Amino acid sequence: MIHRAITNLRRRLLHIFIAIDQLAWVVVTLGDGSPDETISAAAWRMESQGKPAGRILRPIIDALFRPLERDHCRKSYESEVSGAQLPDSYRALIP
Repeated sequence: MIHRAITNLRRRLLHIFIAIDQLAWVVVTLGDGSPDETISAAAWRMESQGKPAGRILRPIIDALFRPLERDHCRKSYESEVSGAQLPDSYRALIP
């Protein structure tokens, strides 16, 4: 029972942090960024497009997340593209 409550709390906190991240990206880009894209996913996308901001941001973000996860920005981008963050009912609609 306690383990389930802790797991539920972690999931909820993760959702809140992701929402803050997405909001921060939209604010930083003055509304030009996608409201569903995290800063990490945007950094990977921009670097793969050859944009200087991506070449600067991606290594910094990956270094910050390295103790938790390798290749954080790439994984974030792949998660966005695959729709992994979507509820199951939405994911079922992706061809």
